[in-house]
Amino acid sequence: MSCCAPGVEQSVDQIASPESDDETLLLASRELDSGHRQLELAVPDVTCAACIQSIESALNKLDMVENARVNFSTKRVRVSFTPGVGRPSDIPKTIKERGYRTFLLDPELDNKGDKTLSSLVRALAVAGFAAGNIMLFSISVWSGADAITRDLFHWISAMIAVPTVAYSGQPFFRSAFRALKHGALNMDVPISLGVILALLLSLYETINSAQEAYFDAAVMLLFFLLIGRTFDHLMREKARSAVRNLARLAPRNVMRIFDDGRRELIAINEVESGMVLEIGAGERVPVDGVVISGVSDCDLSLVTGESVPQKVSKGYELLAGSANLSGVLIMKASKPAADSFLARMISLMEAAEGSKAGYKKIADRAAAIYAPAVHILSLGTFLGWGFGTGDWHIATVNAIAVLIVTCPCALALAVPIAHVVASGRLFENGIMMRDGAALERLAIINRAAFDKTGTLTQGKPEYKGQFFGDKKMLEVAASLGAVSRHPFSVALAASVNNIVAVKGAKEVPGFGVEAKNKDGIWRLGRAEFCNAKEIKSPKNGSSVWLSLNGKPVAGFMFEDSAREEAKKNIKLLKDKNIAISLLSGDKKQPVLALAKEVGIDDAHYSLTPSDKLEILQKYADDGDKVLMVGDGLNDAPALRVAHVSMAPSSAADIGRNAADFIYTHNNLDAVPFALHIARRTANVVKQNFGLAIIYNFIAVPLAVSGQVTPLIAALVMSTSSILVTLNALRLRLGGENIIGKKQKPNIYAPPLVTKVLAE
Repeated sequence: MSCCAPGVEQSVDQIASPESDDETLLLASRELDSGHRQLELAVPDVTCAACIQSIESALNKLDMVENARVNFSTKRVRVSFTPGVGRPSDIPKTIKERGYRTFLLDPELDNKGDKTLSSLVRALAVAGFAAGNIMLFSISVWSGADAITRDLFHWISAMIAVPTVAYSGQPFFRSAFRALKHGALNMDVPISLGVILALLLSLYETINSAQEAYFDAAVMLLFFLLIGRTFDHLMREKARSAVRNLARLAPRNVMRIFDDGRRELIAINEVESGMVLEIGAGERVPVDGVVISGVSDCDLSLVTGESVPQKVSKGYELLAGSANLSGVLIMKASKPAADSFLARMISLMEAAEGSKAGYKKIADRAAAIYAPAVHILSLGTFLGWGFGTGDWHIATVNAIAVLIVTCPCALALAVPIAHVVASGRLFENGIMMRDGAALERLAIINRAAFDKTGTLTQGKPEYKGQFFGDKKMLEVAASLGAVSRHPFSVALAASVNNIVAVKGAKEVPGFGVEAKNKDGIWRLGRAEFCNAKEIKSPKNGSSVWLSLNGKPVAGFMFEDSAREEAKKNIKLLKDKNIAISLLSGDKKQPVLALAKEVGIDDAHYSLTPSDKLEILQKYADDGDKVLMVGDGLNDAPALRVAHVSMAPSSAADIGRNAADFIYTHNNLDAVPFALHIARRTANVVKQNFGLAIIYNFIAVPLAVSGQVTPLIAALVMSTSSILVTLNALRLRLGGENIIGKKQKPNIYAPPLVTKVLAE
């Protein structure tokens, strides 16, 4: 994805020819692994689960398409395709054939305001004003107005209702017309049909001076439906604005320095790995990279949650989104913008909004089946009452009531609205969720497994000295340690001023660093990696060994203190009936000492990555649903295999990519808080399903049996949707006792961005 992806709408129709269309779409796409490309398009007309299913199924039938996923919140479709198998222009063409407009994303046009919300609010205001006035006339009619007065009030109501329905019903009518035009049904079809039939029946009754008319039902239905749709849009837009404002943190351009010293301002999407960039004071870091010269203070709060500026100098690895506060920094880009830390955060937020979680899949399938079922039930009611009583007028009234009362709004909103609110709540507290399915998996865990170094401990071990070997070996070990991001290696490298670059050094995940030179093979790392298991090491603290050609030549000692919040959060998890395990590659003494300090009974030490996998598999075989929390390169396999996983934003790239949740404040409070929100969300989703089922169980038989008028049907159906939305909004409350005072990002950004992220 582009790091500026939240932009919108440049019409694909403006492209001159099919050939230029293909070329433009290829340029707009990004390259993935295995020769695939990914294209993202805006689809602003998506309104329900049936729309999503229609677009996704049509695109997935194309030979060139590997996967197509529609994000309802952001109104976009993301398509992975294979160039050469088909024409890229077939993708927007297929979407249009299903009846939906599609646009290329243009980040420069993302500042024009929310037109959808404006149109919804206007339609809602008109419907509310009209409903209030029509109800005044209806009350007068119900109070016993004579025939002439009654007819007059009905005609006045008609004069208000007809233009109101024509204007305020447009969000539903346009969607329904597109679906019917292409031989499909969506959730807006029964809504539109119910409103129009109620209006037409009311006009018929008014023309024939009947006792009752249902203008109030038609307009009231629109009013309450628009309330629900506006609520839903506001919740989704709140989550979407978080993504959009994250994207705005990335600069549009950056200064590139060429080998000959020449400088040129280039677009952010032109940055490639290895380019040398200049980051001026007050600028935000555009891509991930390593500082090669300069000293400055940087605000890393977006990345680590730490509000105190960090001193940055040569060799420091900066992540995109960090803000350079004082001096000028020269850095070498390690990744393009599309793969930067900031881009991955945006991607995580978008994935959470568009995920196909278990409950959401159930709701989507139910809503897709529901639309045709509604029409069949309404038709059955019409025919049953018509042939059974011979009164086709009553049959029509009851069929309209059934059509209105069975609109599947509450069912369609049950899961997505809860996940939208939950993901927003997590994001506000520095936790990013990969998808809704991960939230569901987190809700059912019964065991949490923690890595030690950098997770339960500060991750910044202090070098305490050399206890074995020649003191001259310290410089060799420190030079090897500079290759690795492991906390012990970082501490070792920091203890020596004279670091020599080691060519050909490579990190062996879970073991250490290896390099070969004229002296032979050097290794820095675990005791077994350096053949030092037989040599006695200090009981207190952790040890790192250096070997040459398989012979230990030096040993170094480190100490890493436990995080202040570790013990408290372990207790919180235990109070939630979560069993706790410690899985560490460190040696026995420091692991058991830490376990005792923070209150963990099940501690495992001297583990390799494969050992951690075996233990996790054993837990799974015993029926445990395990949450794995880790931050190292060696934790990546365990993070991937666990039932659900979390990692801090400071974790190695491979660890962040493997985790289901990323917490940016580098604080273990995130673990029990995420569990709290996950369990509450699961309860809210079940409650929403229950509300929808109970509503239909009671309302549908009453409507079919003729006990519900169109007006009552409109009020009851709309109320069920609003109840589902309000129930989901309860997720905004509570949980402060777990995470403490709400953490507000100290982000060096425009005031509007800071305000939105801190809300």
